[in-house]
Amino acid sequence: MKTVRIAASAFAIAAVSATAAAARDQVRVVGSSTVFPYTQAAAENFANMTGKPAPVIESTGTGGGMKIFCEGVGTDFADMTGASRAMKKSEYELCAANGVTDITEVMIGYDGLSIAVSRATPFTWALTEKQLYLALAAEVEVDGKWVANPYMKWSDIDPSLPDTAILAYGPPPTSGTRDAFVELAMHDGCKQLDFVKAMAKADQGKFLTESCSRMRQDGPFVEAGENDNLIVQRLEADPTAVGIFGYSFLYENNDKLQGIPVDGIAPSSETIADFSYGVARPLFVYIKNAHRGVIPGLSEFVEEYVSDAAMAEGGYMQERGLTVLGADLIAAAQTAALDAANMAAPAK
Repeated sequence: MKTVRIAASAFAIAAVSATAAAARDQVRVVGSSTVFPYTQAAAENFANMTGKPAPVIESTGTGGGMKIFCEGVGTDFADMTGASRAMKKSEYELCAANGVTDITEVMIGYDGLSIAVSRATPFTWALTEKQLYLALAAEVEVDGKWVANPYMKWSDIDPSLPDTAILAYGPPPTSGTRDAFVELAMHDGCKQLDFVKAMAKADQGKFLTESCSRMRQDGPFVEAGENDNLIVQRLEADPTAVGIFGYSFLYENNDKLQGIPVDGIAPSSETIADFSYGVARPLFVYIKNAHRGVIPGLSEFVEEYVSDAAMAEGGYMQERGLTVLGADLIAAAQTAALDAANMAAPAK
């Protein structure tokens, strides 16, 4: 493993070290509930290997984590954040406005957005992205018109689907899982509707953002908060309900839950890695470089986080459900993390 090279500015040292001795001796990590299990695993191994206090990890959602991460530089502010999507331009600008100007972006692996159901379900499930859209969107096409979603049973959408009420537990708007689900499943499903196909390309893009991104609020879709374990519990309690969360939670609860195939492909490490499972995405962590060498244990924790023992094939993150990167991408991620590479501004 390479030695960490620190490039902290005089401003960063002044902003952080003045209060470091009187502040905290634990790394603080916020962010995505999907990334949380992997960060937790790294924290446990870091504490076991070094004898240092385990980092404090908060599951705040991707959007919430970005907001907290970007609040400022200093011991009152988070050191890292996990994200189930890339940082947005607006978040990068918020960071810059608050003096957080040196950030390392590290892609840690891949995840599939799992649509899951209890193994006790009485039905055989298989869905398409179009059916998911028609079940969960606020507005849909009916008889050539764009109207409020009237579908209350899965069988209302397609007689081959279960004749039971639509009930889906999913993430709130602050979640990167929600952002990814809208972009990867809802938008793709919406594009298949004749009403949307008939639009000019420019109009279609605007329509997808403004009209196809809204989840219904009349009961069938329930925002279950940032704790995905609560969704697992609700699926156990109701075998006719479906849940939406990262693959790690399906992986960890494989004895209780089963993934629903989407467009004929079930979520698995293999189908996520080769992107044949269409609802797959990369996962990230972001590191505040001004805190390296100042917050006790941060540099060492970053080393542990991107070690082969954590991220590579057979590593403990894979054991918790992470779909690992290829060897070249792992090497690039390790180099960026250990060299404190400053990320470029996002395009959007």
